[in-house]
Amino acid sequence: MSPEERRDRHLLVVDDDDRIRELLKQFLSRAGFRVSAAADAAHADRLIGVMDFDLLVLDVMMPGEDGFAFTRRVRAKGGEVGRMPILMLTARDTTGDRIEGLTHGADDYLAKPFEPQELLLRIESILRRAAPKPMGPQEIVMGDCAFLPDRGELTRAGAPVRLTEAEVALLRRLARALHEPVDRLELARDTADATGRAVDVQVTRLRRKIEPDPKNPRYLQTVRGVGYRLAPD
Repeated sequence: MSPEERRDRHLLVVDDDDRIRELLKQFLSRAGFRVSAAADAAHADRLIGVMDFDLLVLDVMMPGEDGFAFTRRVRAKGGEVGRMPILMLTARDTTGDRIEGLTHGADDYLAKPFEPQELLLRIESILRRAAPKPMGPQEIVMGDCAFLPDRGELTRAGAPVRLTEAEVALLRRLARALHEPVDRLELARDTADATGRAVDVQVTRLRRKIEPDPKNPRYLQTVRGVGYRLAPD
């Protein structure tokens, strides 16, 4: 993969061993990827709820929910989250363990200890096999605001506007379906609140940052009975 392609890929490393987790994060970051890290399945769940990831590097033996169970649950979510590629890292290297991991939905299985370069090559191989990320517009103009989906940046009259990670994820999802309504509960699947209330809160906050009159939104519109749509200039 080219350096540009790596910069566009966001990886999530999940390992309860602080030392291994930090080493993996540093190595993959130096390789050019965007990398986030979680200490367990619950922490990973929260991050997946507010950010988009291209691949999950997952330890199997963790306190609480182990990697096998977490993989099953991720796959059961469906949608983009459910299709997220998963590479398992584990000291359990029997044939039965590898079969179990692949059966639960892992895309690859690498035993510890491993060579960092092999990990990198396996990650790149999985990403090449994965469906390409849909290309959206380079810039979305909404009055005096502009949103760059690839960078997750919003400006107003040329000045940067701070966005939370959840707001970036929501804008990116709406940007992939410009002028088309996106179901509210589909948007909620990317949050920690499946009822949609978290989405409503994010929309309200975004309107304050984007709309000339947040109470009468022009760009981030409500589609009654469905959800929301982004309707730029």
